[in-house]
Amino acid sequence: MIDRVRLASGLTPLLRLMDAERAHALALRALAAGLVGQSCQPDDPALAVRAMGLSFSNPIGLAAGFDKNAVALVPLMRLGFGCVEAGTVTLRPQPGNPRPRLFRLPQHRAVINRLGFNNDGIEAYIARLKAIAGQGAWRPGQAGGARFGANIGINKDGADPERDYPALVAAVTPFADYVTINVSSPNTPGLRDLQGEARLRGILQAIVDTVPVRPPLVVKLAPDLSDAGLQAVVETAIAYGAAGLIIANTTISRPAGLGGLNALQVGGLSGAPLFERSTAVLRKAAKLASGRLTLIGCGGVRTGADVLAKLRAGASLVQLYTEFAYAGPVLIARLKAELLTAMGQAGFASVADATGADI
Repeated sequence: MIDRVRLASGLTPLLRLMDAERAHALALRALAAGLVGQSCQPDDPALAVRAMGLSFSNPIGLAAGFDKNAVALVPLMRLGFGCVEAGTVTLRPQPGNPRPRLFRLPQHRAVINRLGFNNDGIEAYIARLKAIAGQGAWRPGQAGGARFGANIGINKDGADPERDYPALVAAVTPFADYVTINVSSPNTPGLRDLQGEARLRGILQAIVDTVPVRPPLVVKLAPDLSDAGLQAVVETAIAYGAAGLIIANTTISRPAGLGGLNALQVGGLSGAPLFERSTAVLRKAAKLASGRLTLIGCGGVRTGADVLAKLRAGASLVQLYTEFAYAGPVLIARLKAELLTAMGQAGFASVADATGADI
């Protein structure tokens, strides 16, 4: 990593003195302005992943939500991630929920958010992707070796999921390496109902019928699904053309011992307290899928050992967000180094060797 990456991580504690949402906006501006730098170190071949018909230089990805509007996509992709998701984007712009709506729980390395899919809408999102492509700075899979995932969702008002998701998939298809269908945010009323077997089946069938040539589809799930609900989602995803699942989104549950001024805020909890729950759901999904889906582990990743635990539980790829917000860009190189060490200590020569080792 060049010095600007270390400088950016050094400034991260100063950003935490600000309101959380304002600090996040400033971090995005710094990234978009090119003030953070990029990774110059090629990834160790042991970290390479083949999943969904795509090659990834390493399994560590940035989850959606950090860059909702693709304003800093290329700088983020050049930090050393294996993949970066931008979104969640909706058909029409929407302001999201009233502020304040983003709350830190620093003693737990956690965040609660009730943002509500605040974004500029698909037209602005696509315009930015076109501008990037037109400048020759990026094409799918070619920005610093990272893959680009477009994360899509529906508007709070006036949405028709069977109409809107296919329209969004069609819009992002020329640009995305894969597309994530977000049906699990707790901050859009009724959205999690779309994880039900009949609704998810209708959405996936509508996408297949409307966009026959498209990138791999990934469904992002809540960690709060029942065992029966998870089984239904897994089988529906397989039957109706999904390539993978992200497990998991934020949780509406509150683990025992969660404390601090913001612990009782309404919204989705992310960060370290989600690790055990999300990994347990991931392990269940891996057993149900039996290799028929690519699984992406998300929730509470802080260390290379955490990454390895997700891999062993069945993930081929791993995403993070909250710890990146706390630690800054220097986190990525540290995670990869720690992962290689943890893999060596466990006797795994590659990410593929580790994937599903505990199933």
